[in-house]
Amino acid sequence: MIGEFKNGRGEFFDQEEFNSRMILVRNGFSDITPNSSRFEQAFSDDGGKTWETNWVMTFKRQESSEQQTASEPDRAQHDFDFHIGTWKTHLRRRLHPLTGSNTWVEYEGTTVVRKVWDGRANLVELTADGPAGHFEGLNLRLYNPNSHQWSVNFANANDGILTQPTIGEFKNGRGEFFDEETLNGRAILVRFVISDITPNSCRFEQSFSDDGGKTWEVNWIATDTREENRESDKSS
Repeated sequence: MIGEFKNGRGEFFDQEEFNSRMILVRNGFSDITPNSSRFEQAFSDDGGKTWETNWVMTFKRQESSEQQTASEPDRAQHDFDFHIGTWKTHLRRRLHPLTGSNTWVEYEGTTVVRKVWDGRANLVELTADGPAGHFEGLNLRLYNPNSHQWSVNFANANDGILTQPTIGEFKNGRGEFFDEETLNGRAILVRFVISDITPNSCRFEQSFSDDGGKTWEVNWIATDTREENRESDKSS
């Protein structure tokens, strides 16, 4: 759904299929105050002339956030707990993947990782600078308790769009995540690997394959080192 806020009200629209008919969908955010807001979803089957509301939520800010999960479904939902906190990041990026080019650029930056849903999700914010310019990235990692797998969803601040997620899991202290994407008009495989995990460091590596996974070309390497005097981050 795509839209914007105007005069304190947000409206977002898309077109979907409902009961085999194409309809318009509208999501609205209104009545926004520092401590409350309203969300409303509505459908229209006449091109937006009339709308029927089908979902209404009202939010009130809690005075206390001291809530605990009654039970823990499985240990895998905490796979990314090691990464919670603030890190110094050294990043290397191949400028032209799968072209035969070996030109890389390097960045130095900071990564901040925040726990969401008691560890079943987390939000990663990376800010870095280098010869190729300024870079801001966001990663939303979501745990699926049914498959016991994670999806890793990335967005660049330049366009604000979440890319297709890589999906995978951790085994023996190593995480591997895969998906299929398009690069230069060709379908390729994408592999994202998390390895060398210690309490104060870890490594991230992205690779592409255009031969069905027979060979892989690395195009992204990031090493994180936990910032000193930020031990409290690990338990937040």
